[in-house]
Amino acid sequence: MKYTLPLEMLYKWEKERADEIYLSQPVNGRIHNWTWKDFSKEVRKMAAYLKKNLPKNSKIGILSKNCAHWIMSDLAIMMSGHISVPLYPNLSSEALKSILDHSQTKFLFVGKLDNFDQMKDGIDDEIKCITYPFYSQCYEIWDDVVTSIEPIKENVYRDKSELATIIYTSGTTGAPKGVMHKFFNFGFATVNAVNAVKLEKESFFSYLPLSHIAERLLVEMGSLYTGGKISFAESIDSFAKDLANASPSVFLGVPRIWTKFQQGIIAKLGTKKLNFLLSVPLLSSIIKNKIKNNLGLSSAKNIFTGAAPTPKSLINWFKKLGINIQEAYAMTENCCYSHVTLNDAIKVGTVGKSLPYCEVKLSNENEIMIKHEALMDGYYKSEKLSNETIKNGWLYTGDVGEIDNEGYLKITGRVKDIFKTAKGEYISPSSIEMKLSVDNHIEQVCIVGRGLTQPIAIITLSSQSKKFNKIELNEYFKNSLISFNKNMVNYEKISKFVILKREWTVENNFLTPSMKIKRNTIERAYSNKYFDWESSSETVIFVD
Repeated sequence: MKYTLPLEMLYKWEKERADEIYLSQPVNGRIHNWTWKDFSKEVRKMAAYLKKNLPKNSKIGILSKNCAHWIMSDLAIMMSGHISVPLYPNLSSEALKSILDHSQTKFLFVGKLDNFDQMKDGIDDEIKCITYPFYSQCYEIWDDVVTSIEPIKENVYRDKSELATIIYTSGTTGAPKGVMHKFFNFGFATVNAVNAVKLEKESFFSYLPLSHIAERLLVEMGSLYTGGKISFAESIDSFAKDLANASPSVFLGVPRIWTKFQQGIIAKLGTKKLNFLLSVPLLSSIIKNKIKNNLGLSSAKNIFTGAAPTPKSLINWFKKLGINIQEAYAMTENCCYSHVTLNDAIKVGTVGKSLPYCEVKLSNENEIMIKHEALMDGYYKSEKLSNETIKNGWLYTGDVGEIDNEGYLKITGRVKDIFKTAKGEYISPSSIEMKLSVDNHIEQVCIVGRGLTQPIAIITLSSQSKKFNKIELNEYFKNSLISFNKNMVNYEKISKFVILKREWTVENNFLTPSMKIKRNTIERAYSNKYFDWESSSETVIFVD
C-alpha cells in the first residue's frame, strides 16, 4: 500500500489552505500566528540554505522546547535532503555532547531553552548553530539567515526508503540509543493511526517534548496529515492559560499531568464538595462543564494518556467528571504505532487493542512482541543491539503484559525491572508504583527490594506534602502503609516507606529527559542502605 509522506502533505495544505492559521505561539503574552503559506515560505527558505551549505544526508540537530520554528526546522531538514536528530531540551552538557558526537551532527538549531548556559559546553565549536527568533542564544538568528535567501520553489520529494530521522531514546535503562526511522514509517504510522482514531481537521496543543516520538507523531504528524492547527504553551507558569485559550480537539497527557490536574481540582473544590456537586443531577452537568472549561478540554474529542501506565483509579476519577481518557501504548522503536484505546471501546486498565496492520503476541516470558511495516531500521551504529531487539521481524519491547480474550492489552511491568525477593517471589515494581502514585502526598516513587524479605517504597514528596511537618507526615504515611497493604498479596506488601528530602530531577540524573525514573541511578545511590532500612524498627524512614 502506498502512503503519503510528510512533505506531500505540506504541499497539499500550502495550496488548499494557504491562508488558514497553522501554528499559534504565545511569546511574552503576545500571540504569533503562521498560516500554511507563511509556514511553507519559512520552510522553503531554510531548506534552500541547508541544501546550499551542507552535503546531502547531513545530520542536523534540533535543540529546543516546542515552538513554531521546531516544526519549521523539521520540515526544512526533510526538504533539503538531510536527516533530523531531535534533542531533549533538558539534556546535560555531557549527554548533549555524547549524542552530537555519536550521531555525527554537523549543524544545530538552538531555540527555546531554560538553561542553555549549562548546556552549551556540550556543543563543539565546529558545529554550525542557528538560533530561533525570540530566543537569542548568541548565534546567528533564523530571520537574519533567511532574509536574502530565495526559497526552494519546486516541490521536493524524498524516497520512502530514505532515512528521515535518528531519535535518541531517553535512557531509562541505560545510555540513549539512536533509533532510525525512514520516511515510510512516518506515513504508515500516521495515516493508519489517523484513520483508526478518526481524526479529521484537528486542533492540537503542543507541550510534551517534540523530541519524543509520541508528541512528534500525534501533534506534528497528526497536524500535517489532518491539515489541522497547533497551539503551543509559552511556559509552565502560563500552561493553564495557554491550554484554555487553545481549547484543542486532541490532547495528549502523561500520568503526572493528570495527577496535577486532579490535585488542582481537589485543592480548589475539596473532595467532599466535589462529590456533593456531582451527586446532584442539576449541578453535576454544570460543574463538569466548568471543570472542562477551566482545564481547556471543553472541545477535546480525543483525550490520550501515555508514556507510562496511568492508574485505573485516576482514569475512573476523571470519568466521573465526564473526561474520558484513552490510554495508549507504543514506543520509539515501533514509530509510536501499536495500541490505543478508542473512544467507543474504552476498557479501563488496558491500553486497548492493537491498531490495524499491527500484530501483537507474548513470548513465553510474557514479553510483548510487536510486528508491522514501520518498525525501526535499527539502532544507529549498533547492529548487535538491533539484532537483539528485532528478531524474525518481531520487536521485543522489553515490556511485560497480558492479552485478554477480547484482545485488549494490559501492561504489567518491564522485563529488566522485575526482581526477586529473599523469599523467592518475583516483583514487578511498576504495578505497585502505579497504585501508590495516586496518593496526593507522593510526587515520585520507586519500588526496590532485590534480595530483601519485602519490597520497600522510596518516595519523594509532592509540593502539597511539604506544607506538613515531619510528625504529621510520619503519622500520615504510617496509616497509609497499613491501608495500602490491606489490598496487596503478601509478597507484594510494602515493609517501609522511605521519604527522601532530595528530589529526583533530570539535572541530578535521577530522571530521564522524558521524566521517567532511572532505576539504575536509584539503585546505585541507595542500594547500600536497603538492609539497614529493612532492619529498622521504624516503618516510615526520613532520609536527609
